[in-house]
Amino acid sequence: MGLLDSFEKGLERAVNSAFAKSFRSGIQPVEIAAALRSELDAKAAVVSRDRILAPNTFEVRMSPADAERMLGLGSALDSELHTLVDAHAKAQGFSFAGPVTIALAGDPTLSTGTLRVASQTAAGQVAWRGVVEIAGASHTLAKGRTVIGRGSDADITIPDAGTSRRHVEILWDGERAMVRDLGSTNGTQVNGTKITEAPLPPDSVVTIGRTDIVFRVIAQAAPPRPTTSAADATRAFGIGGPA
Repeated sequence: MGLLDSFEKGLERAVNSAFAKSFRSGIQPVEIAAALRSELDAKAAVVSRDRILAPNTFEVRMSPADAERMLGLGSALDSELHTLVDAHAKAQGFSFAGPVTIALAGDPTLSTGTLRVASQTAAGQVAWRGVVEIAGASHTLAKGRTVIGRGSDADITIPDAGTSRRHVEILWDGERAMVRDLGSTNGTQVNGTKITEAPLPPDSVVTIGRTDIVFRVIAQAAPPRPTTSAADATRAFGIGGPA
């Protein structure tokens, strides 16, 4: 089952009777989903090796009648659209420079059944922030070398008796990371494989003792501003248009 099929079924469950009735004319929620997916694919840009930045702010315009029907679905539609954008970005390997926002608006210049999506992202210097997640808490890698262990002299201290005082270190240069075992008693694993030293791709899991450490790379940019004009950023879709 495709992503849009899953989306439509999830939305149908979420809004129950509101979506169970058929829309005889005008925009349907799954068409908004398809338009957002197409916009992500069209505007994603390679900014670094293995890093693709996608727009994170979307404005979906449609006829006032269509907008009234869609806004009537309430938070269920908003939640499902955000879920779809996040899932599609993850599947394609896209990163966002900030939180995703999706706004629906009526436009009297558009006829029933037609929608337009305008998107923007941050421009300028894109920075990549290394983060490790441990027991639900996030720790930014603020230095080139971060030591993790149970000792108070470690940069990140974890309450795990199965780890050494200075168990492992993560090296981060702003784009790439490595992990190195510091002669620990119980060793270090990356994605289930015991290592002494190894590259650390994004979303890797480092295991020391009974603790899992997830390494993430997050895009950030400053100052945020549109990369193109609103006219250039607009893509038009109609019923039966591109999916």
